[in-house]
Amino acid sequence: MGKAKKTRKFAVTKKIISPKDTRVKSNNEKSKAKAQAEMEKASKPRQIEQAHSSLFFQYNTQLGPPYHVLVDTNFINFSIRNKMEMIRSMMDCLLAKCIPCITDCVMGELERLGSKYKIALQLAKDPRFERIPCNCKGCYADDCIVNMVSAWRCFIVATCDKELRGRIRKIPGVPCMYISNHRYTIERMPEAFGAPRNG
Repeated sequence: MGKAKKTRKFAVTKKIISPKDTRVKSNNEKSKAKAQAEMEKASKPRQIEQAHSSLFFQYNTQLGPPYHVLVDTNFINFSIRNKMEMIRSMMDCLLAKCIPCITDCVMGELERLGSKYKIALQLAKDPRFERIPCNCKGCYADDCIVNMVSAWRCFIVATCDKELRGRIRKIPGVPCMYISNHRYTIERMPEAFGAPRNG
């Protein structure tokens, strides 16, 4: 019987192991490392931040007259632009005694801004303003305020910076004061006179 004629198949390529195959040494090592990392992560205790002792759900029991108001650089500047007397306007908003507080970082920022903010600096040096020393070395003023408020929940933050207000909203129990329609308004403090009214 004759030999069967073999025809060469067209466009045949050699079978190659896929680079994603587990038999490839590098992939095997990567998968082992990934599995080990997952096991370590599962075995470690999860860090759950403890709720602050002054909070009753979202209500902050530490807030009460006289209110300590942490003031930001732009809040002082906008108050001057709107021709508002800071302490009187704060008292009109909260209907209680208010002590404006200023951190070292905010004071340093005002000093660095130069002659344009000279009036704001004079206002910040008023003896009625309480100076709060902060341990951060040359820190950005917004970060300093956020750190201060996270550590001690006895402050109201006064700022016109939308980004900072967004960061403050994430911290439970800390109200935020800002300027709206030429008067001071406060959010997340419903019992205050200056709180925004619905309807």
